[in-house]
Order: sequence, then C-alpha cells, then structure tokens
Amino acid sequence: MNQAELERSPVRSRNGKLRVLVIDDNPDDRVLLADFLGQQEYRVYVAADGLDGVRKTQLVQPDLILMDITLPICDGLAACRQIKANPATQAIPLIFVTAAVEPLERVAGLMAGAIDYILKPFDLEELRLRLKIHMLNKAVRPHEDDSVILNETARNLDVVLFRSARAIVHANLAETPDMQALAKSVGTNARRLTLAFQRCVGLSAAEYVREKRLKKAKQLLTETSLEVGSIAEMVGFSGGANFSTAFRLRFGVTPSNLRQSRRTGAPHGFHPDSCATA
Repeated sequence: MNQAELERSPVRSRNGKLRVLVIDDNPDDRVLLADFLGQQEYRVYVAADGLDGVRKTQLVQPDLILMDITLPICDGLAACRQIKANPATQAIPLIFVTAAVEPLERVAGLMAGAIDYILKPFDLEELRLRLKIHMLNKAVRPHEDDSVILNETARNLDVVLFRSARAIVHANLAETPDMQALAKSVGTNARRLTLAFQRCVGLSAAEYVREKRLKKAKQLLTETSLEVGSIAEMVGFSGGANFSTAFRLRFGVTPSNLRQSRRTGAPHGFHPDSCATA
C-alpha cells in the first residue's frame, strides 16, 4: 500500500497538520468530507471498508477517525473494537458518522469505543465544531503534559492563563466560578481570560467547561454505580432534565440509556464479531 493509495486530500498537505482518517463506503460522502476537511486544513486519509480502515489506522496513526457503521468486509462496530483493542491505536478518538438513529445503536457504538456520533445527512458546521472539540480533548488533557496547544496563535501568557483557569475548572466541576470570578482567581480580567481560551483551544470558557462536565458524566455513568441525579449534581447541572437533554445532544443517547446498557450488557443486535484478516 503506497502513499498515493493512502492519502487523498484536495489540498496539498504540509507537515504538522492534524490528520483525519475518513472510513466510508459511500464515494459521495468520502469526497464531501475530504473536500471539507481539506478546506479546514486537516490532512485527510480515506478508506472504503472497515478492514482497510483498521490497516490504515495502524499505518497512519491519525489524530482522529470519522467512520460509518455500515461498511463492507468489516462493519464499523467490529472495526472500532479492533482499533480499540490494539494498544498502538486505542487512544485515537473515533467518531461514527452514520444514519443510525436508534438509541440502542448509538449505545452500541459508545460501548465499542466511539466518543461521539454525527448523524447523516451531516451539517458541515456541526462537524467542524465537533472536530474542534475532540481535537482539543486530544491535544490538551487534564492530567498530562499539554505543551502542545491546539491553536498556534496562543502566546506564553495565554498558555499560563489557560492552564491556571483549567486547573480550577477541573477541581470545581460541580461549582465552577463564573467568568469574572475565574478570571480574578488567575490574576486577570474576564476579557483577557476569554481571549486566552479562544487562542489556546478555540472555545469559550463556557464551551470548555460544558464539554468537560459532560465527558466526566459519561465516565461516571460507565464506571460507577452512582445514581444519574447524583452524577448530574457532581458535574454541575442544576436539574436532571437539563442534564439529560445536554447529555443526549452531546452523545446521542440519554444517561439512562447508557446506564441501562451497562447493567444489562451489550444491546440487542450487538455481536462480538471481528474483522477478517488478510
């Protein structure tokens, strides 16, 4: 498999670009995604079936994977499980881009290791924003060295302010201070701190906090037996209804759906098949 077979980007790539692997058997969707991602200055690779997608994931080591579920040779769920079972590729964030709309189908994808769903027909602006959020999660992690900041326009002071504010956010997810108080805690004003967040991660402080709260909630739902209401309070949501709505919009399933799948095992129709090897 040579480089010409591997890479398909409408814009000639430069070193240092973030890499996205698109795995989809629909040629129209592949072209649309490749064109759009190229315009967003990602380096784009493509695969047309699940088995080829697994191989290219191992070879390319992309920063993020966009994959359909209904694929020939090896379906998306099986391909996802293989990618997540391999220590060399298990940390790569994977998003399903699919027409699957049933909660159990989405739960199956999350259980297989996907971090998000984007529904077809997809909205390109939604796709852009979700990619930005997930690239943030990969580039800036709460318990690791994050010297690589997503936005190259960030300055030294921006990084210092962002890291200081981030530490406070992670320590106080249940009661994160408002922007004025957060800025005062790190020795600046709200306007300057907002600029630091935008330069460092391309998100407002509120968007960053919301994402971290929902990611923490997902972790607690899958790894603990805490009640859904208790988890909502722990991550800073004032009511169960607000939490459920926000969680469903973010992950495509309600907290109860995800919790039920943990108690009963894999959803109906979720089979532990694996990709054939050649």
